[in-house]
Amino acid sequence: MKVLRPEQLTQKENYKLLIGSVIPRPIALVTTQSEDGILNIAPFSFFNVVSSEPPILSIAVQRVNGESKDTARNILEQKEAVVHIVDTENVENTNETAALLNRNESELTRTTFDTVKSLSVSVPGLKQSKARFEAVLHDTMVIKKDDKPVSDLILLEIKHYNFDDAIYNDGYINKDELSAVSRLAGNDYAEIGRTFTIERP
Repeated sequence: MKVLRPEQLTQKENYKLLIGSVIPRPIALVTTQSEDGILNIAPFSFFNVVSSEPPILSIAVQRVNGESKDTARNILEQKEAVVHIVDTENVENTNETAALLNRNESELTRTTFDTVKSLSVSVPGLKQSKARFEAVLHDTMVIKKDDKPVSDLILLEIKHYNFDDAIYNDGYINKDELSAVSRLAGNDYAEIGRTFTIERP
């Protein structure tokens, strides 16, 4: 077995090992707004559920040269966001939102996404998503290395669920209809393949 120590590797080397081994990772497509009303759309695969009571999602937003990215900055300033699950039907548009744009530009212009008014937050959602979560900022933590900020860990509390009729049935989500995709390493994604059941002891 190959044994490595993270502190003896570069950030890029650690990143490659993590995204190549911690798979599959769900993808959050997050909409936020700047104080000027510019809609920001960005995907994150350092994302998951951390609590069901209250319902809380986590996203980690890597910083660039110590500076927070637009998504983190907008959430910290406006205290709200909408998180969408990426699926086989919206993954191409999602990929377009990963482009690096100026703060005064919206990724919406690179896509065919349509916006939809939210119920609990001022940030609009994206119509071409079968599952979206309107959320407010619950807590945040700055992750540091050698006293330098490298990432914003953000906890978002869900205030409204929005599920397409095709995936929602009496309190359950139809995974086949959702057709969520996950992130692997490099430019690779994955669909849900064979599933199996093991009863817990």
